[in-house]
Amino acid sequence: MGNEGYLPLFETRRAKGTVLYRVLAASIFAGICLIWVYRLSHIPKAGEDGRFGWIGLLGAEIWFGFYWLLTQASRWNRVYRYTFKDRLSQRYENELPGVDVFVCTADPTIEPPMMVINTVLSVMAYDYPPEKLSVYLSDDGGSELTYYALLEAAEFAKYWIPYCKRYKVEPRSPAAYFVTKSYKEMENQIQIVVKLGRISDQIRSKCKGFSQWDPNSSRRDHDTILQILIDGRNPNSGDVEGCVLPTLVYLAREKRPQHHHNFKAGAMNALIRVSSNISNGQVILNVDCDMYSNNSMAIHDALCFFMDEKEGQEVAFVQFPQNFENRTKNDLYSNSLLVIYEVEFHGLDGYGGTLYVGSGCFHRRETLCGRKFIKGSKIDMKWEFSGQREESRIHELEENSRSLASCTFEENTQWGKEMGLKYGCPVEDVITGLSIQCRGWKSVYCNPTRKAFLGVAPTTLTQTLVQHKRWTEGNFQILFSKYSPAWYAHGKISFGLQLGYCCYGFWCLNSLATLFYSIVPSLYLLKGISLFPQVWSPWLIPFAYVIVSTYTWSLVEFLWCGGTILGWWNDQRMWLYKRTSSYLFAFIDTILNSLGYSDTAFMITSKVDDEDVSERYKKEVMEFGDPSPMFTILATLAILNLYCFLGFLNKAISGEGITKAYEKMPWQILLSGVLILLNLPLYQALYLRKDKGKMPSSVAFKSMAFAVSACICFQYLY
Repeated sequence: MGNEGYLPLFETRRAKGTVLYRVLAASIFAGICLIWVYRLSHIPKAGEDGRFGWIGLLGAEIWFGFYWLLTQASRWNRVYRYTFKDRLSQRYENELPGVDVFVCTADPTIEPPMMVINTVLSVMAYDYPPEKLSVYLSDDGGSELTYYALLEAAEFAKYWIPYCKRYKVEPRSPAAYFVTKSYKEMENQIQIVVKLGRISDQIRSKCKGFSQWDPNSSRRDHDTILQILIDGRNPNSGDVEGCVLPTLVYLAREKRPQHHHNFKAGAMNALIRVSSNISNGQVILNVDCDMYSNNSMAIHDALCFFMDEKEGQEVAFVQFPQNFENRTKNDLYSNSLLVIYEVEFHGLDGYGGTLYVGSGCFHRRETLCGRKFIKGSKIDMKWEFSGQREESRIHELEENSRSLASCTFEENTQWGKEMGLKYGCPVEDVITGLSIQCRGWKSVYCNPTRKAFLGVAPTTLTQTLVQHKRWTEGNFQILFSKYSPAWYAHGKISFGLQLGYCCYGFWCLNSLATLFYSIVPSLYLLKGISLFPQVWSPWLIPFAYVIVSTYTWSLVEFLWCGGTILGWWNDQRMWLYKRTSSYLFAFIDTILNSLGYSDTAFMITSKVDDEDVSERYKKEVMEFGDPSPMFTILATLAILNLYCFLGFLNKAISGEGITKAYEKMPWQILLSGVLILLNLPLYQALYLRKDKGKMPSSVAFKSMAFAVSACICFQYLY
């Protein structure tokens, strides 16, 4: 198509108020520089009180200033994308490409089969030509229970999909939309089997697919299990109205104890190969098993970027944000990552790309398979119908495809290196997206008004902290790997995008500066030694300006993203908790891993909680009932700050008075006070609560012992 009369399939708009923000940011940076000048010019001499704390705060403030500069890369050039799906339909309705959807699950215990099939049914019901749509479920747990649930879903799809299209249902996850009698019957049947924990002989006899499970096999030791449950090219595989259904495939790749299976990345690579032999869709969408489709037109949104005549040929993947249906009103654990998805990713998009975050992402198949971008070359997206498949051909196809999912197939190949998702990193998605961009491709961040996907956020503090530890550890590993955005990506992606990747890569180093700032000023407050300008000093102005302006803007930004004031306060609490626990453990584990003392592990976040935990989560009561070492650190810091503050008050009241003490150490008093306010839920869990979500006694005793010991040692030995 020529450019004459060209109408784009999507529009890019620059964010408003960018110049105003840049002026504000420049003034904040000037204040940061003045703080550095103050620290350098007022260092206590050797032997004077506070020298150690002063030098430590200088290092922390240099780091905070540097990291703040990194974060500006994602705010200086924000763009927003808007698609024109009507134009796409007018031009390409009969030439739309094939789309393969990958849904990944790994454990039926923490990822219930009912949740998995609701996601599968939601993507099968996309408003898209069914003959061009194929859905693959990768079951890395190799569970008969998950397979049985998918069998039931395949039968239910014959009724659900035509119903969705007739009445334009949104969302198209049955559980999220409403409960019908037929859905309830299916749910009851699946739940009975799941509770039983095995497949009855009666059910087993009705489906030959169960014969692929060896009685001696286990989730870590079994052959490839592959079953095409619905073949969209089989004339006998239609819905109740006689219309074509999307292809539906179950895959449990081969597992052997002596072969490393490479977690989710290995599962995705097996799906890429198997799907290329069955449907070979030009576009691949991958979603987590808890992330159901909330927008039946999401495929069309993505195709507007891939099929745009002017800019589409350079787009490798389209990333949608991860949103959650179970988020509390004030986002108790800050799981929605509001500012990241509503601000920062739009900023990275302005530099030619955003991160691939592992779910809700549409890819060109060729780019996942290692193809480099060549300017001027075109990828044909047209889908070609290869004819109907009879039953005998389907069995032959299953047999031919099984070897592609064997655990030895990748030996002496480029899979996991130059082809498919990369191995050896807890965040295989991020490193894969970066390598694609370094081959010359661009990515797009699409954040439509109606969210494309809704998932399940962690509902306990432990789950949240462990999840962030994995992300942080993975990003830190990337930063110092051969694929580092600092050197591997230099000259291959824009400088702004490099800074954006580095911003997430440096997450865990924030732990050291935050720990120092959370401990040392409070200990010096107990000792009566000032580490900040006094209340009448002109040097107080840059501290006040930087703190007030950054946190005011942070609040405004959070509210603009759709959050609440209490939600922002919860976000600040989680900022503290993640940096003093998740990031610290990620830093330590990365160092140990580099020295050969620990191995990288992939931990799945549980999607199942007991009733008490769920009720407390709905009431926004934080969960501390796990004897996690992370809680020992959090509780120790909280108790230390409380003891130091109370000790200071006692000395001030009995000595020079509160007013004079405040004039001498205003910022230390403010800092310690804010830390205490942030930790109010933790104090309640330590001293007031009686439910199962309270702090375990073992953690409470250890934390109090550590905090008291630190206070006594600093008071009398320093």
